[in-house]
Amino acid sequence: MKYVIVIPDGAADAPQPSLGGKTPFQAARTPAMDTLAARGMVGLTNHVPESLPPGSEVACMSLMGYDPLAYFTGRAPLEAAAQGIRLGPDDWAVRCNLVTIRDGDAGPVMEDFTAGHVSTDEAVDLLAAAQRGLAADFPAVGGWEFKPGVSYRNLLLHRGRSDLAAPLGSDLRATPPHDLMDKPVADSFPRGTGSRLLTEIMERSATWLADHPVNRQRIAAGMRPATHVWLWGVGRAPAMEPFATKYGISGTMITAVDLLRGLASLAGWRRLEVTGATGYLDTDYAAKGRAAIAELSSADLVCVHVEAPDEASHQGDAAEKVRAIEEIDAKIVAPIAAHLATLGDHRLLICPDHPTFISTKTHSRGHVPFLMTGSGIPAGGQSTYDEVVAAASGRAIEPGWKLMGEFLGTNRA
Repeated sequence: MKYVIVIPDGAADAPQPSLGGKTPFQAARTPAMDTLAARGMVGLTNHVPESLPPGSEVACMSLMGYDPLAYFTGRAPLEAAAQGIRLGPDDWAVRCNLVTIRDGDAGPVMEDFTAGHVSTDEAVDLLAAAQRGLAADFPAVGGWEFKPGVSYRNLLLHRGRSDLAAPLGSDLRATPPHDLMDKPVADSFPRGTGSRLLTEIMERSATWLADHPVNRQRIAAGMRPATHVWLWGVGRAPAMEPFATKYGISGTMITAVDLLRGLASLAGWRRLEVTGATGYLDTDYAAKGRAAIAELSSADLVCVHVEAPDEASHQGDAAEKVRAIEEIDAKIVAPIAAHLATLGDHRLLICPDHPTFISTKTHSRGHVPFLMTGSGIPAGGQSTYDEVVAAASGRAIEPGWKLMGEFLGTNRA
Protein backbone atom coordinates (compact mmCIF):
# COMPACT_ATOMS: atom_id res chain seq x y z
CA MET A 1 0.00 0.00 0.00
CA LYS A 2 1.24 3.48 -0.91
CA TYR A 3 0.02 6.54 0.96
CA VAL A 4 0.10 10.23 0.01
CA ILE A 5 -0.95 13.19 2.14
CA VAL A 6 -1.40 16.68 0.67
CA ILE A 7 -1.55 19.57 3.17
CA PRO A 8 -2.86 22.83 1.63
CA ASP A 9 -1.77 24.94 4.60
CA GLY A 10 -4.45 27.30 5.92
CA ALA A 11 -6.73 26.64 2.94
CA ALA A 12 -9.93 26.25 4.99
CA ASP A 13 -11.89 29.49 5.26
CA ALA A 14 -15.30 31.14 5.51
CA PRO A 15 -17.53 32.45 2.68
CA GLN A 16 -16.05 35.59 1.11
CA PRO A 17 -18.09 38.52 -0.24
CA SER A 18 -15.44 39.04 -2.93
CA LEU A 19 -16.01 35.43 -4.07
CA GLY A 20 -19.78 35.76 -4.33
CA GLY A 21 -20.36 34.28 -0.88
CA LYS A 22 -18.25 31.19 -1.57
CA THR A 23 -15.26 29.89 0.34
CA PRO A 24 -11.95 29.77 -1.58
CA PHE A 25 -12.36 25.97 -1.89
CA GLN A 26 -15.82 26.46 -3.40
CA ALA A 27 -14.68 29.24 -5.72
CA ALA A 28 -11.61 27.38 -6.97
CA ARG A 29 -11.71 25.14 -10.05
CA THR A 30 -10.63 21.78 -8.62
CA PRO A 31 -11.63 19.00 -11.03
CA ALA A 32 -9.10 16.53 -9.61
CA MET A 33 -10.23 16.96 -6.01
CA ASP A 34 -13.89 16.85 -7.01
CA THR A 35 -13.36 13.60 -8.92
CA LEU A 36 -11.62 12.09 -5.91
CA ALA A 37 -14.43 13.32 -3.63
CA ALA A 38 -16.96 11.38 -5.70
CA ARG A 39 -14.88 8.23 -5.26
CA GLY A 40 -14.05 8.64 -1.58
CA MET A 41 -14.98 10.14 1.75
CA VAL A 42 -15.34 13.81 2.69
CA GLY A 43 -15.73 14.97 6.27
CA LEU A 44 -14.56 17.29 9.02
CA THR A 45 -11.79 17.18 11.59
CA ASN A 46 -10.14 19.59 14.03
CA HIS A 47 -6.40 19.58 14.60
CA VAL A 48 -6.11 22.32 17.26
CA PRO A 49 -7.15 21.63 20.88
CA GLU A 50 -8.68 24.60 22.67
CA SER A 51 -5.78 24.87 25.10
CA LEU A 52 -3.08 25.21 22.40
CA PRO A 53 -2.20 27.99 19.93
CA PRO A 54 -3.97 27.74 16.54
CA GLY A 55 -0.92 27.45 14.34
CA SER A 56 0.71 24.97 12.00
CA GLU A 57 3.06 23.83 14.76
CA VAL A 58 0.13 22.25 16.59
CA ALA A 59 -2.10 21.43 13.62
CA CYS A 60 0.55 19.72 11.47
CA MET A 61 1.76 17.68 14.44
CA SER A 62 -1.83 16.46 14.74
CA LEU A 63 -2.10 15.82 11.01
CA MET A 64 1.02 13.64 11.23
CA GLY A 65 -0.74 11.49 13.81
CA TYR A 66 0.69 12.85 17.06
CA ASP A 67 -1.52 14.07 19.89
CA PRO A 68 -0.33 17.67 20.41
CA LEU A 69 -1.57 17.61 24.00
CA ALA A 70 1.01 14.90 24.66
CA TYR A 71 3.89 16.02 22.43
CA PHE A 72 3.76 19.78 21.79
CA THR A 73 6.29 21.95 23.68
CA GLY A 74 6.49 25.01 21.43
CA ARG A 75 7.12 26.02 17.84
CA ALA A 76 10.75 27.11 17.99
CA PRO A 77 12.09 23.71 19.12
CA LEU A 78 10.56 22.15 16.00
CA GLU A 79 12.35 24.68 13.80
CA ALA A 80 15.57 24.05 15.70
CA ALA A 81 15.22 20.35 14.85
CA ALA A 82 14.85 21.31 11.17
CA GLN A 83 18.28 22.95 11.32
CA GLY A 84 19.83 19.95 13.05
CA ILE A 85 20.16 21.87 16.31
CA ARG A 86 20.08 19.60 19.35
CA LEU A 87 18.52 21.10 22.45
CA GLY A 88 19.65 19.88 25.85
CA PRO A 89 17.28 19.47 28.80
CA ASP A 90 18.06 22.99 30.06
CA ASP A 91 18.02 24.72 26.65
CA TRP A 92 15.32 26.92 25.17
CA ALA A 93 14.47 27.91 21.60
CA VAL A 94 12.60 31.08 20.65
CA ARG A 95 11.27 31.86 17.16
CA CYS A 96 12.70 35.14 15.91
CA ASN A 97 11.00 36.96 13.04
CA LEU A 98 12.57 39.95 11.33
CA VAL A 99 9.60 42.31 11.02
CA THR A 100 8.62 45.80 9.90
CA ILE A 101 6.89 47.88 12.56
CA ARG A 102 5.73 51.40 11.71
CA ASP A 103 4.34 54.23 13.81
CA GLY A 104 0.55 54.49 13.73
CA ASP A 105 -2.05 56.81 15.20
CA ALA A 106 -2.59 54.39 18.10
CA GLY A 107 1.07 53.48 18.50
CA PRO A 108 3.41 51.04 16.73
CA VAL A 109 1.72 48.79 14.14
CA MET A 110 2.86 45.49 12.60
CA GLU A 111 3.24 46.44 8.95
CA ASP A 112 4.91 43.24 7.73
CA PHE A 113 5.74 40.09 9.69
CA THR A 114 8.28 39.12 6.98
CA ALA A 115 10.13 42.46 6.70
CA GLY A 116 9.32 42.47 3.01
CA HIS A 117 10.48 38.86 2.69
CA VAL A 118 14.01 39.84 3.63
CA SER A 119 16.53 37.51 1.98
CA THR A 120 18.48 34.89 3.92
CA ASP A 121 21.80 36.65 3.24
CA GLU A 122 20.35 39.92 4.52
CA ALA A 123 18.99 38.17 7.59
CA VAL A 124 22.42 36.71 8.39
CA ASP A 125 23.95 40.21 8.39
CA LEU A 126 21.10 41.73 10.40
CA LEU A 127 21.23 39.03 13.06
CA ALA A 128 24.99 39.40 13.37
CA ALA A 129 24.33 43.03 14.28
CA ALA A 130 21.62 41.95 16.70
CA GLN A 131 24.08 39.55 18.36
CA ARG A 132 26.58 42.36 18.84
CA GLY A 133 23.84 44.57 20.24
CA LEU A 134 22.70 41.85 22.60
CA ALA A 135 26.22 41.43 23.98
CA ALA A 136 26.67 45.20 24.39
CA ASP A 137 23.29 46.04 25.91
CA PHE A 138 22.82 42.93 28.05
CA PRO A 139 26.35 42.09 29.29
CA ALA A 140 25.04 40.24 32.36
CA VAL A 141 22.82 37.93 30.31
CA GLY A 142 24.73 34.91 29.00
CA GLY A 143 23.98 31.90 26.86
CA TRP A 144 21.86 33.65 24.21
CA GLU A 145 22.56 33.28 20.49
CA PHE A 146 20.70 34.42 17.38
CA LYS A 147 20.63 31.61 14.82
CA PRO A 148 19.79 32.51 11.20
CA GLY A 149 17.29 30.31 9.38
CA VAL A 150 15.60 31.10 6.07
CA SER A 151 14.56 34.64 5.18
CA TYR A 152 12.59 36.22 8.04
CA ARG A 153 12.26 32.89 9.90
CA ASN A 154 15.06 32.67 12.47
CA LEU A 155 15.78 31.54 16.04
CA LEU A 156 17.09 32.85 19.33
CA LEU A 157 18.62 30.04 21.41
CA HIS A 158 19.47 29.88 25.10
CA ARG A 159 21.93 27.27 26.33
CA GLY A 160 21.09 26.71 29.98
CA ARG A 161 22.77 25.13 32.97
CA SER A 162 21.09 22.81 35.44
CA ASP A 163 22.60 24.69 38.38
CA LEU A 164 21.01 27.98 37.34
CA ALA A 165 17.39 29.08 37.32
CA ALA A 166 15.73 28.81 33.91
CA PRO A 167 15.51 32.24 32.20
CA LEU A 168 12.08 31.43 30.75
CA GLY A 169 9.06 29.60 32.11
CA SER A 170 6.40 27.20 30.89
CA ASP A 171 3.84 29.97 31.52
CA LEU A 172 5.49 32.24 28.93
CA ARG A 173 3.13 33.25 26.13
CA ALA A 174 3.97 35.31 23.05
CA THR A 175 1.89 36.42 20.06
CA PRO A 176 2.87 35.29 16.54
CA PRO A 177 3.56 38.38 14.41
CA HIS A 178 1.43 37.05 11.54
CA ASP A 179 -1.55 37.39 13.88
CA LEU A 180 -0.83 41.12 14.22
CA MET A 181 -0.82 42.25 10.59
CA ASP A 182 -1.90 45.91 10.39
CA LYS A 183 -2.66 45.88 14.12
CA PRO A 184 -1.12 47.74 17.09
CA VAL A 185 1.56 45.71 18.87
CA ALA A 186 1.70 47.53 22.22
CA ASP A 187 -0.50 44.98 24.00
CA SER A 188 1.00 41.94 22.31
CA PHE A 189 4.44 41.66 23.85
CA PRO A 190 5.34 38.44 25.71
CA ARG A 191 3.72 37.62 29.04
CA GLY A 192 4.90 35.27 31.79
CA THR A 193 8.21 34.17 33.28
CA GLY A 194 11.05 35.68 31.26
CA SER A 195 8.81 38.02 29.29
CA ARG A 196 10.56 41.18 30.50
CA LEU A 197 13.88 40.10 29.00
CA LEU A 198 12.32 39.10 25.67
CA THR A 199 10.39 42.38 25.50
CA GLU A 200 13.53 44.39 26.22
CA ILE A 201 15.42 42.53 23.48
CA MET A 202 12.60 43.23 21.02
CA GLU A 203 12.54 46.91 21.92
CA ARG A 204 16.34 47.34 21.84
CA SER A 205 16.55 45.59 18.47
CA ALA A 206 15.17 48.77 16.86
CA THR A 207 18.43 50.57 17.69
CA TRP A 208 20.58 47.61 16.58
CA LEU A 209 18.97 47.48 13.13
CA ALA A 210 17.97 51.10 12.44
CA ASP A 211 21.04 52.26 10.51
CA HIS A 212 22.25 48.89 9.30
CA PRO A 213 23.61 48.90 5.71
CA VAL A 214 21.10 46.19 4.75
CA ASN A 215 18.21 48.40 5.82
CA ARG A 216 19.67 51.46 4.13
CA GLN A 217 19.92 49.51 0.87
CA ARG A 218 16.40 48.13 1.20
CA ILE A 219 14.92 51.58 1.82
CA ALA A 220 16.84 53.03 -1.12
CA ALA A 221 15.42 50.24 -3.31
CA GLY A 222 11.86 50.95 -2.15
CA MET A 223 11.67 47.80 0.02
CA ARG A 224 10.59 47.47 3.63
CA PRO A 225 13.36 47.47 6.23
CA ALA A 226 13.68 44.97 9.07
CA THR A 227 13.00 47.34 11.97
CA HIS A 228 12.81 44.83 14.85
CA VAL A 229 13.17 41.23 15.89
CA TRP A 230 9.90 39.72 17.13
CA LEU A 231 10.21 36.84 19.61
CA TRP A 232 7.58 34.10 20.06
CA GLY A 233 7.03 30.31 19.81
CA VAL A 234 9.09 29.59 22.94
CA GLY A 235 9.74 26.03 24.05
CA ARG A 236 12.03 23.18 25.04
CA ALA A 237 12.90 20.05 23.09
CA PRO A 238 9.98 17.63 22.52
CA ALA A 239 10.34 13.86 22.56
CA MET A 240 8.28 12.39 19.71
CA GLU A 241 7.86 8.65 19.25
CA PRO A 242 9.28 7.59 15.86
CA PHE A 243 6.55 7.31 13.24
CA ALA A 244 7.81 3.89 12.14
CA THR A 245 7.39 2.64 15.70
CA LYS A 246 3.99 4.25 16.16
CA TYR A 247 2.46 3.34 12.78
CA GLY A 248 4.74 0.72 11.29
CA ILE A 249 5.70 2.49 8.02
CA SER A 250 8.26 5.00 6.77
CA GLY A 251 7.50 8.55 5.67
CA THR A 252 8.92 11.37 3.53
CA MET A 253 8.15 15.08 3.93
CA ILE A 254 8.21 17.51 1.00
CA THR A 255 8.04 21.11 2.25
CA ALA A 256 9.84 24.45 2.06
CA VAL A 257 9.02 25.38 5.67
CA ASP A 258 11.38 24.71 8.59
CA LEU A 259 8.52 23.91 10.94
CA LEU A 260 7.48 20.92 8.81
CA ARG A 261 11.11 19.91 8.29
CA GLY A 262 11.50 19.84 12.07
CA LEU A 263 8.38 17.77 12.62
CA ALA A 264 9.58 15.33 9.97
CA SER A 265 13.00 15.08 11.58
CA LEU A 266 11.57 14.40 15.03
CA ALA A 267 9.20 11.78 13.58
CA GLY A 268 12.07 10.04 11.79
CA TRP A 269 10.81 10.88 8.29
CA ARG A 270 13.08 11.52 5.33
CA ARG A 271 13.14 15.18 4.32
CA LEU A 272 13.16 15.77 0.57
CA GLU A 273 14.27 19.20 -0.64
CA VAL A 274 12.76 20.29 -3.96
CA THR A 275 14.36 22.93 -6.18
CA GLY A 276 11.90 25.76 -6.70
CA ALA A 277 9.91 25.10 -3.52
CA THR A 278 9.85 28.45 -1.72
CA GLY A 279 7.20 28.26 0.99
CA TYR A 280 5.49 31.21 -0.68
CA LEU A 281 3.08 32.05 -3.50
CA ASP A 282 5.79 31.59 -6.14
CA THR A 283 6.54 28.00 -5.14
CA ASP A 284 7.02 25.43 -7.92
CA TYR A 285 3.87 23.33 -7.48
CA ALA A 286 4.66 21.02 -10.40
CA ALA A 287 8.13 20.28 -9.04
CA LYS A 288 6.58 19.19 -5.75
CA GLY A 289 4.17 16.91 -7.59
CA ARG A 290 6.96 15.33 -9.62
CA ALA A 291 9.11 14.85 -6.53
CA ALA A 292 6.27 13.10 -4.69
CA ILE A 293 5.70 10.71 -7.59
CA ALA A 294 9.41 9.85 -7.78
CA GLU A 295 9.62 9.33 -4.01
CA LEU A 296 6.80 6.79 -4.06
CA SER A 297 9.17 4.29 -5.65
CA SER A 298 10.87 3.87 -2.27
CA ALA A 299 8.73 5.45 0.46
CA ASP A 300 5.61 3.99 2.06
CA LEU A 301 4.11 7.43 2.71
CA VAL A 302 4.81 10.80 1.09
CA CYS A 303 3.48 14.05 2.53
CA VAL A 304 3.39 17.19 0.37
CA HIS A 305 3.00 20.41 2.35
CA VAL A 306 2.14 23.64 0.48
CA GLU A 307 2.33 26.94 2.35
CA ALA A 308 0.88 29.16 -0.39
CA PRO A 309 -2.83 29.25 0.68
CA ASP A 310 -1.77 30.31 4.16
CA GLU A 311 0.46 33.07 2.79
CA ALA A 312 -2.39 34.38 0.64
CA SER A 313 -4.64 34.47 3.70
CA HIS A 314 -2.08 36.46 5.69
CA GLN A 315 -2.16 39.00 2.88
CA GLY A 316 -5.97 39.05 2.90
CA ASP A 317 -5.95 38.16 -0.80
CA ALA A 318 -8.90 35.94 -1.75
CA ALA A 319 -7.96 35.76 -5.44
CA GLU A 320 -4.44 34.55 -4.65
CA LYS A 321 -5.82 31.96 -2.24
CA VAL A 322 -8.14 30.61 -4.93
CA ARG A 323 -5.24 30.51 -7.37
CA ALA A 324 -3.06 28.60 -4.90
CA ILE A 325 -5.77 25.98 -4.37
CA GLU A 326 -6.21 25.61 -8.14
CA GLU A 327 -2.45 25.18 -8.60
CA ILE A 328 -2.39 22.47 -5.92
CA ASP A 329 -5.25 20.68 -7.65
CA ALA A 330 -3.79 20.84 -11.16
CA LYS A 331 -0.09 20.36 -10.49
CA ILE A 332 0.05 18.24 -7.35
CA VAL A 333 -3.20 16.37 -6.73
CA ALA A 334 -4.03 15.50 -10.37
CA PRO A 335 -0.64 13.99 -11.33
CA ILE A 336 -0.24 12.19 -8.02
CA ALA A 337 -3.73 10.69 -8.25
CA ALA A 338 -3.07 9.54 -11.82
CA HIS A 339 0.20 7.91 -10.77
CA LEU A 340 -1.31 6.22 -7.72
CA ALA A 341 -3.93 4.63 -9.97
CA THR A 342 -1.11 2.73 -11.71
CA LEU A 343 0.38 1.31 -8.52
CA GLY A 344 -2.38 -0.93 -7.20
CA ASP A 345 -3.31 -0.50 -3.55
CA HIS A 346 -3.04 3.12 -2.45
CA ARG A 347 -4.68 5.85 -0.40
CA LEU A 348 -4.68 9.64 -0.73
CA LEU A 349 -5.56 12.17 1.98
CA ILE A 350 -6.07 15.89 1.40
CA CYS A 351 -6.52 18.02 4.50
CA PRO A 352 -5.65 21.57 5.59
CA ASP A 353 -4.00 21.89 8.97
CA HIS A 354 -6.16 24.76 10.26
CA PRO A 355 -8.33 27.57 8.91
CA THR A 356 -6.62 30.86 8.09
CA PHE A 357 -9.33 33.41 7.57
CA ILE A 358 -8.85 36.04 4.89
CA SER A 359 -11.02 38.42 6.90
CA THR A 360 -8.66 38.38 9.90
CA LYS A 361 -5.39 37.40 8.12
CA THR A 362 -4.70 35.07 11.04
CA HIS A 363 -4.66 31.38 11.92
CA SER A 364 -7.67 29.98 13.72
CA ARG A 365 -8.71 26.79 15.42
CA GLY A 366 -11.79 25.04 14.13
CA HIS A 367 -12.96 22.38 11.73
CA VAL A 368 -11.28 21.75 8.39
CA PRO A 369 -12.50 19.51 5.54
CA PHE A 370 -10.68 16.28 4.75
CA LEU A 371 -10.86 14.14 1.63
CA MET A 372 -9.81 10.49 1.88
CA THR A 373 -9.87 8.15 -1.10
CA GLY A 374 -8.32 4.95 -2.38
CA SER A 375 -8.25 1.24 -1.58
CA GLY A 376 -10.87 0.24 0.97
CA ILE A 377 -12.34 3.75 1.31
CA PRO A 378 -16.08 3.66 0.51
CA ALA A 379 -17.61 6.32 -1.72
CA GLY A 380 -19.64 8.77 0.33
CA GLY A 381 -21.68 10.33 -2.44
CA GLN A 382 -20.16 13.82 -2.41
CA SER A 383 -19.52 15.46 -5.78
CA THR A 384 -17.18 18.22 -4.59
CA TYR A 385 -14.61 18.86 -1.87
CA ASP A 386 -15.12 21.95 0.27
CA GLU A 387 -16.09 23.07 3.77
CA VAL A 388 -19.84 23.13 3.12
CA VAL A 389 -19.98 19.64 1.60
CA ALA A 390 -17.77 18.28 4.39
CA ALA A 391 -20.07 19.73 7.05
CA ALA A 392 -23.17 18.34 5.32
CA SER A 393 -21.66 14.85 5.10
CA GLY A 394 -22.17 14.22 8.81
CA ARG A 395 -18.73 12.57 9.04
CA ALA A 396 -16.27 13.78 11.64
CA ILE A 397 -13.02 12.33 12.95
CA GLU A 398 -11.95 13.94 16.21
CA PRO A 399 -9.57 14.68 17.74
CA GLY A 400 -7.69 15.39 14.55
CA TRP A 401 -4.61 13.31 15.33
CA LYS A 402 -6.74 10.17 15.00
CA LEU A 403 -7.24 10.93 11.30
CA MET A 404 -3.85 9.36 10.57
CA GLY A 405 -4.85 6.03 12.06
CA GLU A 406 -8.07 6.05 10.03
CA PHE A 407 -6.14 6.91 6.89
CA LEU A 408 -3.57 4.16 7.38
CA GLY A 409 -6.25 1.65 8.38
CA THR A 410 -4.36 0.72 11.53
CA ASN A 411 -5.26 0.34 15.17
CA ARG A 412 -1.99 1.91 16.27
CA ALA A 413 -3.44 5.38 16.83
